[in-house]
Amino acid sequence: MIQIKSAEEIALMARAGAIVAETLEELKKLAVAGISTSELERAAEGIIIKKGGRPAFKGYRGYPASICVSINEQVVHGIPSGRKLKDGDLLSIDLGVFYEGFYGDAAITVAVGRVSEIARRLMKAAEESLYLGIERAVEGNRVSDISNAVQKHVEAAGFSVVRSFVGHGIGRMLHEEPQVPNFGTPGKGARLLRGMALAIEPMVNAGGWQVDVLEDGWTAVTSDGSLSAHFEHTVLITGGSPEILTKVV
Repeated sequence: MIQIKSAEEIALMARAGAIVAETLEELKKLAVAGISTSELERAAEGIIIKKGGRPAFKGYRGYPASICVSINEQVVHGIPSGRKLKDGDLLSIDLGVFYEGFYGDAAITVAVGRVSEIARRLMKAAEESLYLGIERAVEGNRVSDISNAVQKHVEAAGFSVVRSFVGHGIGRMLHEEPQVPNFGTPGKGARLLRGMALAIEPMVNAGGWQVDVLEDGWTAVTSDGSLSAHFEHTVLITGGSPEILTKVV
């Protein structure tokens, strides 16, 4: 069932989203060659707790960490470890925050040092597709209007959207209805209503859209070894323009 949020609930989600945004901004500064992904994990957890939130991912369905850190061909759900970032890496960071009963969720992809031209183009197309999808997140549209806007932009740039993982509703639960795919024809799916909150999150591969999950049971990688980028925001459907709850203000 799709949950419509009250003004009080939206205010709590906005605070959760602000903590997500502020934490990602700090992690972006720390994501330099030589730092390990476990150091990013410790930093993220400390920042979230200091700001009054709780890491949403840690323990969720058994996930062992507070953030997901996915490097190069890793698409999503990479587990922090002793692996150190290197110049030229493409790093995706996904994190969620629980605050007074509500969730916020966002992701960014960061270039570590000087990255390849294909990596830069991939990041640009993925981030642009997120904002084009958000533009379609208006009252009266349907979920697949978002999906189609993402897919069209990504494929026009020569890349592909992952189909095994999709966006989702968010609120009192980290994952709520409806699912928000990053592909599809417009005019399908649930009608967007004022007070709905969606986590819109294009995952974009430089090669094919297919992915495999590694033996750890979490880390998803591109099947062809190509690079991947991931951007996400928590977005509120309003009576006018959509409101991004995980944007730095």
